[in-house]
Amino acid sequence: VNDSDAILARLMALHPKKIDLSLDRLYGLLGKLRNPHKKLPPVIHIAGTNGKGSTVSTLRAIAEAAGHRVHVYTSPHLVRFNERIRLAGSLIDDETLAETLAECERANGNDPITFFEITTAAAFLAFSRVPADLCILEVGLGGRLDATNVIENPAAVCITPISFDHEQFLGNTIEAIAGEKAGIIKNGVPVIIGPQLDTGKKVIKAVIEEKKAKGYFYKDDWYVELTSNSDHFLYTDKNIKSSLPKPNLIGVHQVSNAGLAIKTALTQTAIKIPEAAIRAGLGWVRWPARLQKLEGTPLNKLLPENSLLWLDGGHNPAAAGVIRTFLQG
Repeated sequence: VNDSDAILARLMALHPKKIDLSLDRLYGLLGKLRNPHKKLPPVIHIAGTNGKGSTVSTLRAIAEAAGHRVHVYTSPHLVRFNERIRLAGSLIDDETLAETLAECERANGNDPITFFEITTAAAFLAFSRVPADLCILEVGLGGRLDATNVIENPAAVCITPISFDHEQFLGNTIEAIAGEKAGIIKNGVPVIIGPQLDTGKKVIKAVIEEKKAKGYFYKDDWYVELTSNSDHFLYTDKNIKSSLPKPNLIGVHQVSNAGLAIKTALTQTAIKIPEAAIRAGLGWVRWPARLQKLEGTPLNKLLPENSLLWLDGGHNPAAAGVIRTFLQG
């Protein structure tokens, strides 16, 4: 067990509830840490139910292909906690992680705080100390009261498809859940929206109007479609129509996730993204456990000959539908 594992175990015990949506505790801790969340490079903030991780990783690949240094915050992790915090292109190392967590633990003292809040504060602290051109933040849960929603003026906000998940915290209608997710929309900031159910779209539109933000909706303002050449897809918005290589992620749904990342890359004005970077990024994006084919592993040896083994972390009805569509294809 390394130092960061021991600290993470202690942090788990600081607050009896795993999830407790409110921001006061976090603002208190960030104040003690001298507000690292106000010292970040331009932020792109991403909420939604499905496709957040794929959109984050595609956007990161595009920005890095354009030569930019990118911080990324995602959750949960697959294998090691370090996967959640990517500093200017590299996963945070054990030593930096342990030091940053220890600093947050000391600053917080014995005050109640959730695991996600204090580890989000640690991510902001780490990000504030390493120069980068862009910071991509994935919402942990919901949006309005999520720990990542202390960012006041993001360069762009992105909302992936919304469906049922975490109803006990977010509400049991699509309208209620969309209202929570749309809570990351800020005054005057561009909002890029993936495919939505009509009920969710209506709620997002209302929040955009209220915040005088600028919304870019799937099908209304940008569009993707598969072409007869199955290796490419068409991306269209009012400025460009482009045939692009399909992302290096499996499944039809990844094309609309890629479209969302592309529209976000083209809409934000914090960094320059040439079209060549979009093509390159689509080719090298990686996101494990999303319809990932496993080959040559010990598990493959346990299966009958010629069996296929796929790994996917889908855990709600919409994700199950996507997996079924892929398997039936």
